[in-house]
Amino acid sequence: MTKKKAHKPGSATIALNKRARHDYFIEEEIEAGLALQGWEVKSLRAGKANLGDSYVILRDGEAYLFGANFTPLSVASSHVVCDPTRTRKLLLNKRELDTLFGKVNRDGHTVIALSLYWKNAWCKVKIGIAKGKKEHDKRDDIRDREWKVDKARIMKHAGR
Repeated sequence: MTKKKAHKPGSATIALNKRARHDYFIEEEIEAGLALQGWEVKSLRAGKANLGDSYVILRDGEAYLFGANFTPLSVASSHVVCDPTRTRKLLLNKRELDTLFGKVNRDGHTVIALSLYWKNAWCKVKIGIAKGKKEHDKRDDIRDREWKVDKARIMKHAGR
């Protein structure tokens, strides 16, 4: 019998878009594949990705990841011209694409990239259908978070 391969330690997450949950109300999350080139896979394995200002463009019945930055490695792809901010195609099925088009065109939502991670040997991106937050919504979130911390502190010292 063959032995199972040992699971590699470490997180499968490559990059997170931390500002997304601060700036948007995330209503739905969808997992999508990415059409990548060889040098991009190598730089993702090295953890050289940034989803800071990335979002999804819907064009010609397809979805594309725009604004994601994959920094090329210096040793990889010496014969290929690397464009770190190129638009990458998202691999979604027809039903998921129809949902995205409907929400964006009809309801005025936006689609943003939330995280980039490995699922087995495949690179996946989690995209979120989101609605933008107003300034007072952000303040309410900060106020709620501070109250949660204060409440925990009060409860901790209440038993003494």
